Amino acid sequence: MKTNKIDLDLDFIGGQGSLTKTEEKELSDFFKSRKLSARTKTIRKQVGTDTRPNVVV
Repeated sequence: MKTNKIDLDLDFIGGQGSLTKTEEKELSDFFKSRKLSARTKTIRKQVGTDTRPNVVV
């Protein structure tokens, strides 16, 4: 049995009009906060990885 594949026209998802200035600002703020949160998560991971004790023989 053959499956039907639905082709999406990605140029028109979300409407055909352009974004308003407030929508552009909201998207910009969202991506900035997302980038900052991802950056702080990687910094926290790097700080906690060095937990090996110093052993002197």
